[in-house]
Amino acid sequence: MADENCPLPTDGPYAGDCAFTQALRDKAAARSAATRGYAWKNCLAKAAGIKLLLLDVDGVLTDGSITYSDEGIELKTFHVRDGFGLTLLRKVGVEVGIITARTSRALERRCQDLKIEHLFQGRRNKVEAFVGLIAELDLQADQVAYMGDDWLDLALLGRVGLAVTVADAVTEVKEVVDFTSRFNGGQGAVREVCELIVEAKGKYRELLGDYMERS
Repeated sequence: MADENCPLPTDGPYAGDCAFTQALRDKAAARSAATRGYAWKNCLAKAAGIKLLLLDVDGVLTDGSITYSDEGIELKTFHVRDGFGLTLLRKVGVEVGIITARTSRALERRCQDLKIEHLFQGRRNKVEAFVGLIAELDLQADQVAYMGDDWLDLALLGRVGLAVTVADAVTEVKEVVDFTSRFNGGQGAVREVCELIVEAKGKYRELLGDYMERS
């Protein structure tokens, strides 16, 4: 149904910009409601209180591949949709941080591009970095979400308020998390979790509408 402030045109076969935007918004909302499963809906209450999303890198923000240049520089490939999802989180007031056991200049560049200030590299003890960060930000553990994919992430996944993982995570991780994305690491899994948090905060349709109305 069209918004009362955006009536459908009656003088031709083509919708005007306003009506077109409203139709897209309604369609997107219907698609969202139809494709979200029980696990998604069951996590909304926990996701609503999240103020910080922490991420692993290899296997989460990337597909887990490690490539070296001829000069020995480690190369990484990131998905643009994951980056956009993190941008959406910042719009609803959620901080983003990264804790990884490896070290990479490519990751530093990606964090600069996305304006991610909380970057912890070379941290095999991820819980230690987590404890220090939430103390610095004055947050409680249940206000934090963490996304990991392998054994090194298990200890931290067990301490946060919302534990999430990727579709191709190891079995032991899938068994302990609250939500498993439909997507593999580096292929939009982070974006899906960002949308979960945005929806839980009641901002999904508002943000979608903002982008639809941009010229």
